[in-house]
Amino acid sequence: MTIHEIGAWLTSKGVSAGSITAGNQGGTIDVDGVKVTLVHAEHSCGISDGDQIIYGGTACGLVIEFENGFTVYFAGDTDVFGDMALIAELSKFDVAFLPIGGFYTMGPERAAKAFPILAGKPSELQDLVGSGVEVLDIKPGDKV
Repeated sequence: MTIHEIGAWLTSKGVSAGSITAGNQGGTIDVDGVKVTLVHAEHSCGISDGDQIIYGGTACGLVIEFENGFTVYFAGDTDVFGDMALIAELSKFDVAFLPIGGFYTMGPERAAKAFPILAGKPSELQDLVGSGVEVLDIKPGDKV
């Protein structure tokens, strides 16, 4: 699933249109019972194409609701913004993935403002939320 402009660009590069599901922010696409909604993110969105950077549509995050109702929010590359609270209210997600890189995305301090219980490092977050919440320190390649 991708934003419309990236889908159109991929098609122009020879990717089969039938293998691309392109939508837009606020739209929800049902993929075999899994509902995927593109949501707002605060970030640039250009595509490097040779020696050019072309418009890649609006930066997006994803809210994914699985068949059992479990819902995940992937904020994408973003800065913190006030409407994250509205995304949380509308989607009632169970898990949120926020960037904390601090260079191309928000850092830990800004991510903590997105949802008040969050902090930059998983161990710091565990200390903040206490034993009532399990914080997973997921590394690349780990299975959850």
